Amino acid sequence: MKSLDLANEHRMMLTRRHFFGRSASGVGVAALASMMDQSAMAEPAASSLTPGVGDSDFPAPSGVMKQYHKPPKAKRVIYLFQSGAPSQQEMFDYKPALQQHEGKELSDFVEMNQRVTGMTAGQKSFPIAGSRYKFAKHGECGMELGSDLIPKISTLADDMCLIRSMHTEAINHDPAMTFFQSGHQLPGRPSVGSWLHYGLGSLNENLPTFISMVSRGTGRPNCQPLYDRLWGSGFLPSTYAGVKLMSVGDPVLYLSNPDGFDSKARRRMLDDLQQLNQNKLEEFGDPEIHSRIQQYELAYRMQTSVPDLIDFSDEPQHVLDAYGPDVKKRGTYAYNCLLARRLAERDVRFIQLFHMGWDQHFTLPKQLPGQCRDVDQATTALVNDLKQRGLMDDTLVVWGGEFGRTSYCQGTLNAETYGRDHHPRCFSLWMAGAGVKPGMTYGATDEVCYNITENPVHVHDLHATMLHLLGIDHERLTYRFQGRYFRLTDVHGHVIKDILT
Repeated sequence: MKSLDLANEHRMMLTRRHFFGRSASGVGVAALASMMDQSAMAEPAASSLTPGVGDSDFPAPSGVMKQYHKPPKAKRVIYLFQSGAPSQQEMFDYKPALQQHEGKELSDFVEMNQRVTGMTAGQKSFPIAGSRYKFAKHGECGMELGSDLIPKISTLADDMCLIRSMHTEAINHDPAMTFFQSGHQLPGRPSVGSWLHYGLGSLNENLPTFISMVSRGTGRPNCQPLYDRLWGSGFLPSTYAGVKLMSVGDPVLYLSNPDGFDSKARRRMLDDLQQLNQNKLEEFGDPEIHSRIQQYELAYRMQTSVPDLIDFSDEPQHVLDAYGPDVKKRGTYAYNCLLARRLAERDVRFIQLFHMGWDQHFTLPKQLPGQCRDVDQATTALVNDLKQRGLMDDTLVVWGGEFGRTSYCQGTLNAETYGRDHHPRCFSLWMAGAGVKPGMTYGATDEVCYNITENPVHVHDLHATMLHLLGIDHERLTYRFQGRYFRLTDVHGHVIKDILT
């Protein structure tokens, strides 16, 4: 942290004229400048926490840079983000009224004051679409879940806290996903994992603190793209950005040494580069140079830690079988789930899986079953694996998408097929693990799943609760940028105390 303090001291010296004057003096400095992104222009943070409340009430464990505000219940997070928005009516929120009134106009039952997307704005009719799938009560808690589509996840009923009253403002995929990842619909803010890295530091010096993985589902394979900014650091220094594990080639770009270049030569190169960067850090006081030094060193250590991480040869066959037949296929959801457990064992702080394909606008009965099969077995295996190893005691697992689906049909409605558009007004998400009440259903929606009738939970509330479980007061974790202090929850958010143990 000494280097960052030095950055604060010298920031005012870095004028535009001084920067370009220095850059003109040599090719090396110009190349260094080209490596920097615009986050280098951020104003420095006086502290990781808001001035005046930065002193911690509870010290962090040995080896962690930062400190907790309160005793944490979770040590790490595995966030299973279902990109595209799963349909709550088919999986988590049983509504028999939809079957009873199928084909009738939704406006006969509720005032349809929720805005609609451009995809259905031109529809002359908004007929109710009932689910074609069965629900049943599961576990000792009697939680009603879609047993046809997610039979294995349904066996986790006594482990999960199912929130049926999530809501958000965004109605299109990209702003909605950006909102869930950064607390804001517009790009440029730090992602959740970056805030955690910034606030709590690392638990494993040989692996990134924040790792993301992406898999493509079978439900709607040609759906919206995912952008790297969803796991980016925004205006925080780039050292806090998530690292994406690739599904082909090197798990991390440029992890392997080039041909004819051994580890000793790479070490010598990094030592020389570090000295050059350190000289420039002392001259310019730019925190991005400090970030680059750290990233180069982490990359070197990862040359040993990552190959061991992705080597599944030490996994017993019964564990591999539990995750399903795709577990050894890199880039699949099953593979990423097992990798998430191995990362949790190695104390990676924030592990995020993005699974694409949950966007059933048309022919839902054809697309949704395959998408559910992608995740059903592997998700269940991950939770059970964590439980058997004692890791659920300090791991928070979150499963959900960016918004919900409409109860009216998009496109053709008949006995064989139907589709659902985007619905941010109410949807479902579940959590399990450290500090969350198991076997609990929280919140409720009306009979046609249009409005929330009980205990609404906003995206900011979810973020505040996640931070709380990790020992962070969401109002006190801030970063100064462009003249104001920002936080993940902006000026909103309440901890959902009713769902906490």
